[in-house]
This record gives sequence, structure tokens and C-alpha cells, in this order.
Amino acid sequence: MAEVRPGVFPSPIAQPYADDTTQPFWDAALEGRLLGSRCNHCGTILIPPTPRCFNCQHVSFDWVELPGTGTVYAFTVVRHALGGYLQPVVPYVSGVVELDGTQGAGARMVANIVDCDPDTIAVGTPVRVVFDRVSDTLAVPRFAPR
Repeated sequence: MAEVRPGVFPSPIAQPYADDTTQPFWDAALEGRLLGSRCNHCGTILIPPTPRCFNCQHVSFDWVELPGTGTVYAFTVVRHALGGYLQPVVPYVSGVVELDGTQGAGARMVANIVDCDPDTIAVGTPVRVVFDRVSDTLAVPRFAPR
């Protein structure tokens, strides 16, 4: 079992259970890099990667490395443990991060926001990706204020 840390939602898995669509994302995470898949038809960046573009339904992608920075688009502070195993980690912040270096309004990623005072997080807070190595095969992307 991974170390329990206040503010860090424990990973429910220790293996990525990846397939051909997602394995490059998880491999890069183990190396401390954030990858997105870019649709070869419309340029939409998908993170996490999916087998089909949600924008145009095409299935051909290239991998692009993202800067790993962004801003908090939306968030919630969880203050009450919904299960006993979460008692040591509350309060924690779950947020939607709008990623820098993505098209249009920006690709968004749901993630735990860590290493922060939950009462100081706000929409627009600049954040950077940090990788929480859960096992030899899984590093979970989280975000911390920059």
C-alpha cells in the first residue's frame, strides 16, 4: 500500500491496465512527462487518450508532449471522508485543470491538486504537473500550485 499523505487521494490501482491507446501516456508519466494524443484530422488534443476523437470521431493520432502547466478551471474541496480509508487524507482538492499548450479553449484534465492549502486554491490558480509514483508501472499525474 502506498504512503498515506494528507491532501493526496490514494490511487485505487497500482497498475495502469493500459492498452495500445493509453500505454504511451503511462510510459511518459513514469518518465515525468505529460503526453496528449493529437487528432490527425482536426488537431484536438485528447488527455487522457481515447480511441476516437470526441470532436470529429477520427481514429488517427500523434503523441505530443505538453508543458505540464495550466490553470485551475474548476475545483472542489472534499472535507468529509466518504470511506474510512480517506479519513487521513481529507481535506483534499479535486480539480479540473486547463492545460497550457493545447488548442482553442484548452484541453482539460481532472486531477488531484496537491501540496497546497485547500483554502487558497481558486479558479485561475496556476499549477504544474507532479507525478506520484504508485508502483514500478504506474505514476499518477497530479497538479500542484506553481
